[in-house]
Amino acid sequence: MNPEDLKTYLDRLITNNLKISTMIWGAPGIGKSSIVEQLAIVHQLEVVDIRLSQLAPTDLRGLPVAESGVSKWFPPEFLPRQGRGILFLDEINMAPPTMQGMAQQLILDRRVGSYVVPDGWFVWAAGNRKEDRAGVFEMPTPLANRFLHLQVEPDFESFKTYALGQGIHEQIIAFLCFRPSLLHKIDPQQPAWCSPRSWMMASTLHYHGLDLAAAIGAAASAEFQAFTTMYHMLPDFTPILEGRGSHILFPVEPSARYATAIGLTVHATDANLAYHAFQWLSQAATSEWVQLFVSDLLGLMRSRGQLGIFAALIAKDPSIEKFMQDYRQLIAA
Repeated sequence: MNPEDLKTYLDRLITNNLKISTMIWGAPGIGKSSIVEQLAIVHQLEVVDIRLSQLAPTDLRGLPVAESGVSKWFPPEFLPRQGRGILFLDEINMAPPTMQGMAQQLILDRRVGSYVVPDGWFVWAAGNRKEDRAGVFEMPTPLANRFLHLQVEPDFESFKTYALGQGIHEQIIAFLCFRPSLLHKIDPQQPAWCSPRSWMMASTLHYHGLDLAAAIGAAASAEFQAFTTMYHMLPDFTPILEGRGSHILFPVEPSARYATAIGLTVHATDANLAYHAFQWLSQAATSEWVQLFVSDLLGLMRSRGQLGIFAALIAKDPSIEKFMQDYRQLIAA
C-alpha cells in the first residue's frame, strides 16, 4: 500500500477502536513514523515512542524490588499509565532477539511483568526490511504472528500531496514531478541518499541557500541544481494569478512545464488566484497539464477552506465548468 492507504487503514483502526497490535513494514525514510504522529494529532492521542534497540530487557520489564519477602517488578516510568494514545515500538526489528522476545507479552497480552497497557492505548510497531540494508534482525515467528502486518511503499503522489500542504519548497516538488524515480533511491555506497525524509531536509537547506548534497547525495543534488537553472524560462506568475496573463505563453521545455504547473499551484493561495491560474492554464496548455494542476489544487483549496468559493467561480465560466465535468468523469472511471 502507499502512504495514503496506510494512513486510511490506521485511521480506521482508531475510529473503530480496534486494539489489534499492528506492524508497519517499509523502507527507511518513507514516513512511517510521521504518519503515526499525524494520526495521533488528528485523534488527539498521545504517542509514546519506544526504541527497543536502545533498551536492555530490565528497562522494559522493570527492576525487581523486594517487598514483604517477595520480588516485585517495578515498571519503567516511560510506559503509559492512563489516558489514550499509541504505544509505538519504532524500529522494532533493529532490537536483538532477546529484546524482541521481551516485547512479545507486551504485544500479545498488553502487559509485561506487573505492567498492564491501559485500555485507551493502541500498540503499534514499525520496522525496515532486510533488503533495505537497515541492519535488522529476523523477527521471530511467534512475535510476527502476534501482529497485523502492513507493507508500505514510497509513492510520489502521496508525497506530493503532503509536501504541498507542508510548504516544501516548490522547486523541490517540481523537480520530483520531473524525476519521480528520485523520491526514494538508496545508494549503499553513500551516507546521504534520496528519501521523502531527506527531501524534506533538502527543502529546508534550499530555503536557506545551502547545498543539498548533504541531505540527498551529490548525484541527485547535481541534477537538482541543473533543473533550477531553467527557472529563468518560467513565465511571470503575477499577471497570470491576477487574470492578466492572456498574452503569456506556456513553456515548451518539459521541466519548465512541470515547474510552471507546480509554481501556479503553490502561489494560488486563495480561490480568486486559483481561478485565474486555472483559466490561463486551460487556454494556454494541453489537457494533461491542466489535469496535473487541478489534481494538486483541489486538495489545497479544501485545506484552506476555499473550495466552495473556487467551485462558485468555476460554475460561472462555461469553458472551465465543461473541463471539470470531463475531469470528474475521468477520475471516476
